[in-house]
This record gives sequence, structure tokens and C-alpha cells, in this order.
Amino acid sequence: MNKKNTLIGAIFFIVIITYISLNYYSKIYGTNVKKSALIQIPTGTNIKELKTILTPYLKDVKSFEWVANKKKYATHIKPGQYTIKAAANNNELVNLLRSGKQTPVKLSFNNQHRLENLAGRIAIQIEADSIALLETFKNPNFLKQNDFNTKTALAMYIPNSYQIYWNTSPEALRKKMLEEYIRFWKNNNRLNKAKAQNLSQVEVISLASIVQKETAYIPERPTVAGLYLNRYHHKWSLQSDPTVIFALKEKHGQNFEVKRVLNKDLSIDSPYNTYKYRGIPPGPIGMPDISSIDAVLNPEKHNYYYMCASVENFGKHAFAKNLNQHNKNAKKYQQWLSKQGVNR
Repeated sequence: MNKKNTLIGAIFFIVIITYISLNYYSKIYGTNVKKSALIQIPTGTNIKELKTILTPYLKDVKSFEWVANKKKYATHIKPGQYTIKAAANNNELVNLLRSGKQTPVKLSFNNQHRLENLAGRIAIQIEADSIALLETFKNPNFLKQNDFNTKTALAMYIPNSYQIYWNTSPEALRKKMLEEYIRFWKNNNRLNKAKAQNLSQVEVISLASIVQKETAYIPERPTVAGLYLNRYHHKWSLQSDPTVIFALKEKHGQNFEVKRVLNKDLSIDSPYNTYKYRGIPPGPIGMPDISSIDAVLNPEKHNYYYMCASVENFGKHAFAKNLNQHNKNAKKYQQWLSKQGVNR
């Protein structure tokens, strides 16, 4: 009888141990991730907040928390963006998050008019908020150390796509953008091409921003760039309407709408008014595409000095070598605007 009881007890013990072992094994190695997903863990996240983030993707949140505590991850949560895979177990999930092996963000931006716009565009793609980004972009010590100022700072940000981590700090992002700026100018002989035009890097980008505003038709940009360089090198005023529009917005606010530049606008006293002040403005009037920058560095060689919007080929321009021809082109355009009822 004692042997029988001992055998039953032994069997019961084995069953309990097996049950406990299987339970532990299931918690650690059983499938727990319901579907693949890209998750973002903000800086300073605690285990309670992390569970909230993961809940939509897990079959059993408690088992995840148990494994996280056992592996001492709960007190060492690493922020960032991670790709969790369907059918992963808790051990794999915790190992991934604990390793800090993030899925990079493909950060992209272009056509940003001001630093404020750039900060807002970047803020929707990474963890940092726009205020922190803008303060970092405008940091006076950084600008001075790298030969920029508040008017030229936008020139440092070359529109493109960049791989960074979601939780990259504003300072680290700024450092990367400076490195990319330096790399950009070292490529394709750009520095020497700028010197050949007797322009600094910032002057190239400032002139490119005018070219960008003048034409959205990319094949035309080298022609427009050549025209402005003809004016610049012969010490003519650039007389660019987009610079006047920029000056008006600086004075009246960014929501000030200008559909048509009037004669009275040409007298606005602003260093950006290229009708009033000769030379290249003190900084870019927007963020030019690489195509516009390269247009200034590789301009079309011609004898054009005048241009206005074409009424025959919308989206393009009518170019002229002399004032007489330009006046004829301009008259056509002004008449067309009046017929459309565009007064401002």
C-alpha cells in the first residue's frame, strides 16, 4: 500500500513538474505575436506604457511581462522603432527590444520654405518635436562655428532621403545633416564648379532657390540659371519676382497671398528685393531641389537676360536677349493675367 501511494505521489509530482515546465516553456517559447508590425517606443517608456503599446499585437500580455522581468528588460527599456514579426515568441521579442536593433526611418524632406517648415516636416517622421528641432537648427553657437546665420541656415539641409533612427536627438540629426551637406559639396566636383562661377556654397543655394521658385519645369532650370548668372556676372540686378514675394511675406506674414507682383511692390525695402538691391539675396528664399542647385552649377550658356511666363506654353517661360523683345513678351503675359482677373 505504501509502495502504491509512493508511486501515485511520484506520478503526481512528475505531472505537476511537467505542467509547470510546459507552462514556463509556453511563456518563453510559445508563439505570442499575432501579427507583424512597426512599433515605436518613446524615450522614457516604462513597462506599463510598453504593455499598452504592445497589447494590440500580443496574444498574452502577462506572459510577455513575465519574460521581460525575468530577462531584466523591464527596467532597461530602449526607445526606438522596431519591427516585430508575426509568430515570434516572448523570448525573441524581448531579445529584439533589449538589443536596440531598430528599424531605421527613411527621413525625407523637400520644398520647405523656412526652418520652421522644415522642423515641422521632420517632426512628423521622428520622435523629436518641432520646437526642439527648430531651437537646435537655430542654435547661434552652432551656426557661428559652421559659417551660417539665421538667414542662411536653411541652406545646410539638402533635400533628399536619409536613413536615421526614429529616436535620433535633434543635435544628432543636425550633425548628420551637416555631414551630408559637406558630402554633397564634395561630390560631382560641385565645389570647383561653384568657384568657377565665383559663388560661395550658400550663394549657389540662394540663387538655386530663385531658380526653383521661377520654374517647376526641371528641363528649363539650367536655362533660367544661365539667365540669372548672365545678369549677376554683368552686375545687373537679378530682378526676380519670387524674391519680392518672399520680402512681402516677411513683412506681412507667411499667409500673405501674392498671385501677381505689382509695380508698387517693387519698392519694398528688403535685402531680398532684387529689384532694389543688386546681387544675390542674403540667404535662400526657399529650399531648392538638387536639380536646381546643379542647374546653377551647370548652367546653360546663352545670351538671355530677360524672361517672363509664357502664355503659349503654360508652365514654361519666354526668354529674350533684349529689352524690346522682353517687353513684347511681358505685355502678352500682363494682358493674359488681366483677362483672368488676377489683380493681386
